[in-house]
Amino acid sequence: MLEKTTIARPYAQAVFELARESDNAAEWSDALDLLQRIVADERMQLLLNNPKVSHQQLQDLVIEIAADNFSQQAKNFTRVLVSAARLQFAPQIVQLFEAMRADAEGIVDVEVSSAYALDQAQQDAIANGISARLGKKVHISTTVDENLIGGAIIRAGDSVIDASLRGRLTELSNDLI
Repeated sequence: MLEKTTIARPYAQAVFELARESDNAAEWSDALDLLQRIVADERMQLLLNNPKVSHQQLQDLVIEIAADNFSQQAKNFTRVLVSAARLQFAPQIVQLFEAMRADAEGIVDVEVSSAYALDQAQQDAIANGISARLGKKVHISTTVDENLIGGAIIRAGDSVIDASLRGRLTELSNDLI
């Protein structure tokens, strides 16, 4: 069976191209987010897996729930997903679309896990350093991981900078072996 991301990728790519051509990426982000929330509802999950519910009924229901929040293109996209039995992949489509959008807009999401809460000055310093290093705008999010002892782990896309005490101790342990 194909991985969910592999199945979702062509749909995300198609929507991204459509959004770029019509210069309405923000509108598509909103529509895809709403679609994802509709699909995530547990009552909708029951309908998605119910063989007695036709594609037409499912399409009509999702479009009715979205009401005026969907453009005609978003409604058509929903019809395509339902007819291809791919509606359940809406979360992966959103994730891929947003990654493509961020890349096109020169934005990178950075996750910082630290041993203690970072103040705004520390967050700004990390954001400025990563921005200078990658040449992109940075959106930073932080979490506290008490297991780190001290320092931080910074994730930006596929890059990971482990500046934690735990990471340094692990590195030292590996060097000694």
